[in-house]
Amino acid sequence: MQETTIAILGAGAWGIALADLATENSHRVRLWSRSGSTTLEAVLKDTQIVLSAISMKGVSDVASQVQAFPLSPETIFVTATKGLDPKTTCTPSQIWQTAFPHHPVVVLSGPNLSKEIQKSLPAATVVASHDTAAAELVQLVFSSPRFRVYTNSDPVGVELGGTLKNIMAIAAGVCDGLHLGTNAKAALVTRGLAEIIRIGNAWGAKPETFYGLSGLGDLLATCNSPLSRNYQVGYQMASGQTLTEILANLQGTAEGVNTCHVLMQRAKQQNITIPITEQVYRLLQGDVTPRQALEELMLRDIKPEYDY
Repeated sequence: MQETTIAILGAGAWGIALADLATENSHRVRLWSRSGSTTLEAVLKDTQIVLSAISMKGVSDVASQVQAFPLSPETIFVTATKGLDPKTTCTPSQIWQTAFPHHPVVVLSGPNLSKEIQKSLPAATVVASHDTAAAELVQLVFSSPRFRVYTNSDPVGVELGGTLKNIMAIAAGVCDGLHLGTNAKAALVTRGLAEIIRIGNAWGAKPETFYGLSGLGDLLATCNSPLSRNYQVGYQMASGQTLTEILANLQGTAEGVNTCHVLMQRAKQQNITIPITEQVYRLLQGDVTPRQALEELMLRDIKPEYDY
């Protein structure tokens, strides 16, 4: 395909991994970070794609900064951030779409541990948008023999799958940290998926999206890999460390911690039952121990499996 100029906002491990994929496909890539020497204006000049790989806490501020610079009406925004805004409970794509209502916004999400991608290990992801042409263009930009990209027309479902699995990864880390075994882990992840689908239904997502790469795929990857920062939070809490100690020594951001707090607010407003998220929240708040959180889940009222 024709060479595309791409501005990648966020020079962390994920932003760099995506930059490498696009560069290998002979596209012109410009990286921007708050601590870098290149200005945002220079990075954005004449770009066809603006990809945001910044942490959730910086999305609103950076989106506002980008508004100050002229962009082509054809510019596509891609968001690769997984989280929820603490002030508005909005997803990253909703923030970008509000800032740029006349531009297509594409969500990129999947089982994509950046360290594995940087090692050129095979992976797959999903790009989702209401604008089919925009999603297909982004698909072409990042697809390669080692990185398979699928399209999807349910951006909110794709985005929520990648966001909510971080909470379940904390719970999975606790499960492994307590050495509870394979049966317990399988039950936790399966019921975690049911909880994610329940939330997705309330937010207008398609249930089938959560059985795809950005839902079940990302859930399996993040709940089973020590490379996941969210998994590490749960594992280390089960080993007796405090959340403050863990976050102080963690390389990068464990988005699940903030997501859990925001989701509790949203679930109360919409009256959504989220038992696993609730116990993770209580654990992060210091209200229960990892063992007590498990007992609370096991002692819930018995019910039919699909009565959710």
